[in-house]
Amino acid sequence: MRREPFGMSAGASRLQDAEHAPGGGSRYGLRDLFTPLDTLLVAGGDRRLALDPQTRVNAYGCAASPESEIWNFASSTASSISQAAYDRAALAREELVHKCLFDEVEVAFDARCEDVRDELRGHFQLSQRVDIVFSPSGTDSQLHALFLAHAVLGAPPVTIVVGADQTGSGTAYTARGRHFSSMTASGLSVRKDGAVAGLAGDSIAVPLLDAISDIAMRPDADAAVLHAVETSLAQGRRVLLQIMDSSKLGWRAPSAGCLDEIARRWPGKVQIVVDACQARLGRRRLRAYLDRGYMVLITGSKFFGGPAFSGALLVPKGLSRSLDRVGEIAPGVLDYAGRSDWPKAWAALRSRFERRPNFGQWLRWEAALAEMARYYAVPGAFRARVLTDLAAGIDNMIALSPSLRAVPAAVNKADADDEEFVQRTVFPFTLLRNGKPVSIAETGAVHRALACDVNDDFSGSTADRQVAAQRCLVGQPVRLEQPDSPAQAVLRLCAGARLVTEAWSADPAQAQRNVQQILDRIAHVLVKIELLLDRAAAVPAKSVFEV
Repeated sequence: MRREPFGMSAGASRLQDAEHAPGGGSRYGLRDLFTPLDTLLVAGGDRRLALDPQTRVNAYGCAASPESEIWNFASSTASSISQAAYDRAALAREELVHKCLFDEVEVAFDARCEDVRDELRGHFQLSQRVDIVFSPSGTDSQLHALFLAHAVLGAPPVTIVVGADQTGSGTAYTARGRHFSSMTASGLSVRKDGAVAGLAGDSIAVPLLDAISDIAMRPDADAAVLHAVETSLAQGRRVLLQIMDSSKLGWRAPSAGCLDEIARRWPGKVQIVVDACQARLGRRRLRAYLDRGYMVLITGSKFFGGPAFSGALLVPKGLSRSLDRVGEIAPGVLDYAGRSDWPKAWAALRSRFERRPNFGQWLRWEAALAEMARYYAVPGAFRARVLTDLAAGIDNMIALSPSLRAVPAAVNKADADDEEFVQRTVFPFTLLRNGKPVSIAETGAVHRALACDVNDDFSGSTADRQVAAQRCLVGQPVRLEQPDSPAQAVLRLCAGARLVTEAWSADPAQAQRNVQQILDRIAHVLVKIELLLDRAAAVPAKSVFEV
């Protein structure tokens, strides 16, 4: 292969070579790397990443570049990118461009993706025997899990989704092997809810919300899971069981005892995948899942606070070996991955996929790794103490507010595998007026107004206007359906990795001041919610919420 001397002229020559490369593939790969970083960071995903032409934020209220003035308590949904993560993405792109001056784009990109895999394993303290499949989102990774389960089980499985009422909206489609959007991350137009060729099948939903009591986790979740598995196997079907750790409300199900029962009664007949997209679990628990042969769905964009979207499927080695025997593959999965998404060790499988570098997906993972590195650099005892202090403070503030009602935490048996996550990090609550929940529409309006400077809509005191001006992100509303009562929606305050790293200081007194500042900001958020609810009660039709 011809080598060029390093320099701008080399880059220009290399760029010309790439643009005139025969046969497609990465024809414009190098040129794409010179796209503005903000544009790349929202590329290679689905429509949820698109920036609004006027506000320049995506559907989650997040911009493509750092916004230091916005407060982030929305790590159950999405967070705005931090300066440290943005800088890491910028440096990563610069380094890849340099590599591409001396090697083919796909070769350099492949090597960088392997480096990202190694770093991710390192942060989670995983064995090199664990393989990693990258994707634009946790939703895409669910399709990858379905594809691999089909290969391992030898037949199309029925997917049993635990916590179907508290997972991503796309799961209702991916569990059945259907398109979850009208366009794939590769830019292919598809029909939403249309079959992904070779993956279409059935699913069974196991909701976690108690249908009888107020908002709480159902007490018979384990029994419901066992019944669904037993019924499906009795029908001669293979089973992909998607368990929850943790849900949008921070719940985990089924119990460890239930999983032990499944392994004892039906060895080798049920493939388990853990929905850990929230990344709110200890590293010991994560490793324990993989040691038991479970696949694990993970993202860098929830607890860790990387930019949305960055998905990955962690695959234990035992399953990886099964892939060597894969013959025909579901043709539809070709639209949901490029060659570099699969580990290099899976040479036979990789060869079926196009050379289609997804620079946006990769850069979002680079940004997420910056957050993970900062989080795990903080001593474990401090991480646990901060999450404990934040949990106590948030619980107290919600309890004291006349306009908020906390959603009860699920009762999960804590053990050493939980590490710092023995403490809750998601705090859901309903909004009240005169002791009754407000409508779903108004809850959504409050959520949108929190992310905006709405001080012009308030004519009260200077203090009220200052509160109304502060932009803050909280977890998006979660719709909760119950048979005998109107549907409700809850908002969520979230403690994420970035709050821990912001609080860290080797000086205990300074660390305590940092934690108090975070709690003061959360109190500010709750005061703004109170103001918005009062304002909405007094203003008809056209209100502050129409933003």
